[in-house]
Amino acid sequence: MHGVSIEFILYLGYALFLAFIALLLELVAGHAHRRSATISTVGFTYHADRDIWECPRDQHLFPVFSDAVKKTVTYRAPADICNSCPSKAACTDSNNGRTIERKSVESLQYGMQRFHRAISLTLLTLATLILAVEAYRTPSFYPRATLIAILFLFGLLGLRLSATLSPEHKTN
Repeated sequence: MHGVSIEFILYLGYALFLAFIALLLELVAGHAHRRSATISTVGFTYHADRDIWECPRDQHLFPVFSDAVKKTVTYRAPADICNSCPSKAACTDSNNGRTIERKSVESLQYGMQRFHRAISLTLLTLATLILAVEAYRTPSFYPRATLIAILFLFGLLGLRLSATLSPEHKTN
């Protein structure tokens, strides 16, 4: 490798490692978010057009409480229906009917997703800064062109990730 210093290889390797960790964090955080969003409603179906949940036994849970501060809505099935259901023991231990809490994207869960996204962006920004400094320091054309191409890809990835940090962007 004529014209490429060991520093160049180390900087490039470290920057790529940081970018890999950022992407890995995105994958793991996304999986955890999707899993936690569905774990309490397994078997239930939400009908947005009627704003109700339907249980596996075709009974409906209706909105009974809305918290504007926490941005949540609590849904509950009628207690008499739940208490006489043969699946009650597997569904709920409440004698007041099964409840489901639906959280908006501004809830804590979305906040945690945004937190992980910010960490990913920080790692990607650090990797970009390392490569930008090395691109400035590198006198050879081909190593510099390689760094600029990688910087371009990191920039596109950073733009995509940062666009989802705005409160207007909703993920479910």
